[in-house]
This record gives sequence, structure tokens and C-alpha cells, in this order.
Amino acid sequence: MQAREPILATVGLALWDAAERFNRKGGWMLSSHIAMSMMLALFPFVLFVVSLAGFLSQNVNTDDLVHLVFGAWPDDVAGPIVAQIDVVVASSSSRLMTLGGVLAIYFSSNGVDAVRVAMTLAYRDEDTRPFWRARLLCVAFVLVGGAVVLAAAVVEVALPLYFSYVAEAVPGSWGDWFTGDRLRIGLTMGVPVLAVTACHLWLPGHLHSFRHIWPGVVLTLVLWGGAAQAFAFYLARFAVYGATYAGLAGAMAALIFMYLMAAILILGAEFNGALIIRRADKSQTNHRDNRRADKSS
Repeated sequence: MQAREPILATVGLALWDAAERFNRKGGWMLSSHIAMSMMLALFPFVLFVVSLAGFLSQNVNTDDLVHLVFGAWPDDVAGPIVAQIDVVVASSSSRLMTLGGVLAIYFSSNGVDAVRVAMTLAYRDEDTRPFWRARLLCVAFVLVGGAVVLAAAVVEVALPLYFSYVAEAVPGSWGDWFTGDRLRIGLTMGVPVLAVTACHLWLPGHLHSFRHIWPGVVLTLVLWGGAAQAFAFYLARFAVYGATYAGLAGAMAALIFMYLMAAILILGAEFNGALIIRRADKSQTNHRDNRRADKSS
């Protein structure tokens, strides 16, 4: 029986295989496809969330909703996009956004569909779902994503009020930990975690267990955090998009940022696919060794 491979060696080899396959199977091209699709889906999704919030209640602060969507983005990237979204929201009536909700959902689902195709290829899956079922899955992602953003906005407002009442009735300072700022940071970080986990869990062609997807989820989130900080530093110190793209500088910065995020997302899925293959190969090797040992004994 072969000696067990060290965990660090397994992770390193799987990461190398993932990076090599990412480059060989057109990962950069798929990243640009996802970035453009998500860019086109971004405004319809935010408008859908805002219109849904206006339909359910007139007391929801749209700034909180937009912050939950873009809170994890670097300020230099999110700023121009948020400014344009504010203009569109301010100039659009809730009736108009409600009538255009169906189109907004459909265009938003195109971005999810681009991620679905890339995740299926990265996991080495064969997607046998018919077109209508795959499209319904993407639409469900948009609907559930909008509901999650709304729920997070409600929690962000309601939970600090609840804990303030509890803190008045219960002695001690434990209630001070649940301030609005801390809760906002937690929700802003929690939304990407849920989104990445959902993409790994339901978008590939086959349903994989959480044991198989969590390494890629962690890798994606860690690399996202590092890439966001590095890109923000690059924009602040070196980038001169305004001289090259003029009025499109903000949109181009956002597009390049989404391109990097898409590449990392695909790499995380490739990493999981490589780990799954390595586990399967080890299992087959151990099974053959055990059979030989049984025969020899």
C-alpha cells in the first residue's frame, strides 16, 4: 500500500493542476464572458431589488440595499457605479420598475447562466439539464439573491434595535457588541460567502457535497479579499483610466475588477475539481492495493 500523501502536498499539486487547466481550458476567456455578462446584469438586478423593496414596503432605505450589494467592493470601483445607480433609481418610478421587473429578472439571470457554464466546465461535469430547467435555476438565483439582500437590509435595521432593548433590560455590556456598524460589516461579508457557496453547490452540472466544495469556497474568498485590496491599491497609486477611457473610466475599472473576481471564482471551482479527481484516483489505487493484498494473503 502506498504511503499517504501529505495534505500540503495534495493541496499544492491540486492548486497547480487547477491553474494549469484554467489556462489550458480557456479560463481567461470565460472570465471575460462572466465579467461582461455580470456587468450587463448588475443594473437590472439592483433595479429589481429596489422595485421589490418598494413593492413590499416604502420604508426600506435604498442606500442600505445598494451598500449590501457593493459593500465588499473597493471604494474607487464601486463609487462610480453606485452614483449611476442612484441616478437611475431616482429618475425611475416604482411603477416603471415594477413593470420592467420581468425583463430585469431575465437579464440578471444571463449573468448567473455565464457562471453556471464556467462552473460546470471547471468541475469536469456534464450538464444534462434541459435549457428551460437551467434557465429556471438562474432565475431562481436572481429571485433568492434579491430576497437575501432584502432580508439582510431588514436585519441590519431591526437587529440593533432589538439588542438595544435587550441591553436595557439585561445588565452588562454584551449588547454593545451588536452595534449597527459591526452588523453592517458582518452582513457585507456574509453576502459574498453565501453567494460563492451557492454557486459551488447548485450551479455545476452535478450536485457536490459540502465536503467537496468548501476548499474552493475558502480559496475563492481569500483570493477575493487579497485581489480587492491589491486592485484598490493599484487604482489609488498607478491607474490612469481617466486618461485612456475618459468618461468610461469608472465602468472600465469595474469591468476589470469583475474580470479578476470571475477568474478567481473559476479557479476555485477548478481547485475543487482537481481535488475530487485526486481523491478518486487515490481511492482506486487503494482499492487495487487492498485487492492485491487480499489475494497474496
